Amino acid sequence: MKLITFVDEAKRTRPGLVISGEIIDLGAEGFKDALAFLAAPHSVQADVARKGATIALDKVKLLAPIPNPPRIFGIGVNYADHAAETGTRMRDVPTVFMVLSSAVVGPGANVVLPRASWQVDYEAELAVVIGKGGHKIPASQWEEHVFGYTIMNDVSARDVQRATSQWTLAKSFPTFAPMGPWVVSKDEIANPHTLNISLTIGGEKLQDSNTSHLIYKIPELIEYLSKIVPLQTGDVISTGTPAGVGLGRTPQRWLKPGEEMIIEIDGIGELRNPIVAE
Repeated sequence: MKLITFVDEAKRTRPGLVISGEIIDLGAEGFKDALAFLAAPHSVQADVARKGATIALDKVKLLAPIPNPPRIFGIGVNYADHAAETGTRMRDVPTVFMVLSSAVVGPGANVVLPRASWQVDYEAELAVVIGKGGHKIPASQWEEHVFGYTIMNDVSARDVQRATSQWTLAKSFPTFAPMGPWVVSKDEIANPHTLNISLTIGGEKLQDSNTSHLIYKIPELIEYLSKIVPLQTGDVISTGTPAGVGLGRTPQRWLKPGEEMIIEIDGIGELRNPIVAE
C-alpha cells in the first residue's frame, strides 16, 4: 500500500491509500490524518486496504504523505564517497541532527531559496517511516517498527551549516524538507538496502548511487537512535545522501531559481520540486 495525504476537489485535506492508481479516502474511514492510520493495528490497516478505491489519483493534489511528523532524524555522512567529497570526518557512531517538521513540503511544492543563504544545496535521501514506536529496539527487531519508505530531499544551507557544529537550523528553513510522493509500505520493498537512488536537475544526473552503500544500515540506525530516545509512530529517519552534492563539486554548484530537482528511488517513484527565490 501507498500512504498519502491529499487535497480533494472540495479543498479538504485527507489521508488516503493509493491502490492500483486510485485512492481510498481514509478520512471517510474515520482516520483524521496519516498519523492516525500509522497508529492503527496492522489488521485494521490491512482491512481498510482491501476496500474499494473511489477517487482518481489525477483528481487530487498530493501533499507530503506525513505533513507533520513528530520528529525528523537526519543522518549525516552516511555514504563514504559523500564524506570524502565534503571533507567530513567519519565517526564511530552515526552523525545525527534534527530537521524541524515546519520545513516539510510535498511533491511539486516550491523550494524557496532564502535571502539568509547564498549556498543552498540538494541531498537525495531514502527516508524510513516508523510505524510502531519503541525504546531500546534491538537491530534484529528493526523491521517490526518500520511502516515503510519515502523520498526526502534534505535541502541544506551550506553557509549556515558550516558556520557552526550544529546543523539543525541549516536544514530547517521553510520548504527545506520536501517529502513524498507517498510512503510505500515495507511489504512492497523487499530490501531497502538495494535501491538505486538519483537526483537530476535540468537533465543532468548529479547524484547516482545505491542504498547498498549506506555505512550505517537501517537496523543499526533504529537501534542507535532508540537506545537514546524512544521512537514514536510517524517519526522519519532520513538515511543520508550519496556523493554528487553541490558542496563537493569543483566548482561548487548551488541551487538556482527556475531549476527543478527530481529524485528517483527504486520501488518508490520520483519526487519533483521546483526552486524559486524568496
